Amino acid sequence: MLPDYFTLERLRKQHPAWRLLQADHAALIATFLYRAFIEPNLRVIEQAALASQLEDLLFQLRDALGDDAFPKTAAQYLDDWAQDEKGWLRKFYPSDSDEAHFDLTPASEKAIAWLESLSGRAFVGTESRLLTVFDLLRQMIEGAETDPGTRIAELEKRKAEIDAEISRIEAGDLQVLDDTALRDRFQQLGATARELLSDFREVEQNFRELDRSVRERIALWDGAKQELLEAFFGERDAIADSDQGRSFRAFWDFLMSPSRQEELTELLEKTLQLPPIQALRPDQRFRRIHYDWLEAGEQTQRTVARLSQQLRRYLDDQAWLENRRIMEVLHQLETRAIAVREQVPSGPFMAIDNPSVDIQLPMERPLYTPPFQPQIDDRIELGSDDIDPDVLFEQTYVDKARLASHLRRALQLRDQISLPELLQTQPLEQGLAELLAWLSLASDSDKAVFDEARKDRIEWRDDDGRVRRANLPRIVFSR
Repeated sequence: MLPDYFTLERLRKQHPAWRLLQADHAALIATFLYRAFIEPNLRVIEQAALASQLEDLLFQLRDALGDDAFPKTAAQYLDDWAQDEKGWLRKFYPSDSDEAHFDLTPASEKAIAWLESLSGRAFVGTESRLLTVFDLLRQMIEGAETDPGTRIAELEKRKAEIDAEISRIEAGDLQVLDDTALRDRFQQLGATARELLSDFREVEQNFRELDRSVRERIALWDGAKQELLEAFFGERDAIADSDQGRSFRAFWDFLMSPSRQEELTELLEKTLQLPPIQALRPDQRFRRIHYDWLEAGEQTQRTVARLSQQLRRYLDDQAWLENRRIMEVLHQLETRAIAVREQVPSGPFMAIDNPSVDIQLPMERPLYTPPFQPQIDDRIELGSDDIDPDVLFEQTYVDKARLASHLRRALQLRDQISLPELLQTQPLEQGLAELLAWLSLASDSDKAVFDEARKDRIEWRDDDGRVRRANLPRIVFSR
């Protein structure tokens, strides 16, 4: 629904996407941001690398348009585009780096997507989108149906259609998609994959705005901690419980499944090997689009984690201030007590809550209990010669370097792997001690993720041949 006149006028003056389209160098900005971020599916770029790319583009444009076409340097343009009144880039410093990094804002991505839609397309597919509409309608109707009989009847109908298709295939009537249908579906797949990355940026931007508002409130807050915490958790729950937050959480849980990741990888490989798709010369980065989704989702999760860190820092500061105030009050009491020690006040100056004497009768006291004195026998009795004394010196040692080497070899072929998948290729040889070593490696690494919402069962055999089992949170190692 299009907003009214006054809302559109306000957006024209304040929205970064509209300001980008009105900028003097809008063509330069959109071209560069598309080449740097959207086309290669990158989220964060270092300042030096991004400035180098912009310098190359400026050199090409100045060679064609003249040296006076763009008078500023690449670094000046980047800082200008990242200003608050522009809002086309986000400039920030990661916690583990002292170099500035840049990320594309959701508003810039929307403006570039609209500019991209203006160019004509050689092939406009409609069949796949029509089928998607039918599938979505069917899912909504079936998902909202509460009558078991109706749902069973729909499943029986679908089962009959599948049986009929199996019979046709067995009879030799095999229907396959033609080249046009394959290209149509692949085009829609690519557009949806890029839109997902854009959605991640928007979700992260919402949490980042919440983080900024929390920091501003903490800086200006002079009330009770309870009111600030209630306001913070209310806004955070409002985002998490919204349709956008629930959809993101369901998408993240679905994508974090190792089996789903393997299925996606296999489907993408088979799709890109189809001859009609190879004729389109698709970007090879499309093979790892689901890993780009994971990286974008981790960026959003880190933004949520920074919210918790900021709140924890505020509580620690408040506790320190309260303790300091208590010490100041005690110091004032001591100072005043010393000042009046030579001047005894006249009359009563102190009240005692209970002036009576606490009496303890003799029979209420416990009887004397002599202390226990152990008797130590210093005689040494030698046992039989059949006992092997080496048993006393046997210790279980787990080589963490060997486990880390195995992890690095596994991540050479994959960007992400879970602990059960690692143990399939190299089972536990030292039982629980080796499993604890894996947990130690995961807790010490900043590339490992513990998913408390999902559990994995690890099994191994001990020295006696008995099967041991342990239930752990899902552990995923990344490059």
